[in-house]
Amino acid sequence: MSEGLASPPPRIFVDADACPVKEEIFRVATRCGLRVLLVSNSPLRVPRNPLFESVVVAKGQFDGADDWIVEQIGATDIAVTSDIPLAARCLEKGARALDPKGRVYSPDSIGDALATRELMTHLRAMGAEGELGGGPPPFTARDRSTFLQRLDDLIQALRRSRR
Repeated sequence: MSEGLASPPPRIFVDADACPVKEEIFRVATRCGLRVLLVSNSPLRVPRNPLFESVVVAKGQFDGADDWIVEQIGATDIAVTSDIPLAARCLEKGARALDPKGRVYSPDSIGDALATRELMTHLRAMGAEGELGGGPPPFTARDRSTFLQRLDDLIQALRRSRR
């Protein structure tokens, strides 16, 4: 990049099929004037706003939404996903990654997150499901608040780095 040229404005890529914070993303993106791409396997309702776009990948295409996000995302962008392998792939492209509960993934933390995911998958496969508590805790108002704060923090950090 030439000196004096600003990097492109951040975009928010949403792994949208089961994302519980879409409305929050729309509010923040509207306030900040950022483009949002909701990527899913089926059509989603998106508010009428030129900043918002729904991208539907081919049905039945395993990891199709993930692959599309990774192909499009850049170093000035944010991925919102609870999919840890997708977060890792986005980080490899230099993007930021955030889960719907407000956990910011970083190159330093993603290895531990991937290892924990693999361990839990292994334990479930061995039949330890009942001993593991039966899934993630419910999504709370505090999770929503934490997500909003972390999303705002990431946007502000990206804007500072563009200067």
